[in-house]
Amino acid sequence: MIWETVLVAVHVLVAAALVGLVLLQHGKGADMGAAFGSGSSGSLFGAAGSANFLSRTTAVLATVFFLSSLGLTYFGATRSGPTDIMKQGVTETAPAPAAKETKASDVPQSAAPTTPTAPPKETDSKPGDIPK
Repeated sequence: MIWETVLVAVHVLVAAALVGLVLLQHGKGADMGAAFGSGSSGSLFGAAGSANFLSRTTAVLATVFFLSSLGLTYFGATRSGPTDIMKQGVTETAPAPAAKETKASDVPQSAAPTTPTAPPKETDSKPGDIPK
């Protein structure tokens, strides 16, 4: 569907623009540096004008990103096809394992017969003992 492709393109472009705008903005800790003479008065948008423009643009792009996410979710939920996992689970779509018959000759036999072990002597070490 053409609308889904357009929506994916818009979503990717808005995400890249959001990343760029967030990286352009300065954090709240930058105001402390401006108090000691390292202010950004020579910036592109001026010292005070950058906060309003960048903040509003970021808010608009975040809204568009949110709405495009909802649109992509809608398109993904309404898609129907042979691989529709939402209507049937993964275990129902997996192929059934082939049954294997077991013969008596396939079962491994132990090489030596098992004999009971003798009880431990008083001089034998125990797991918690410290060597002398």
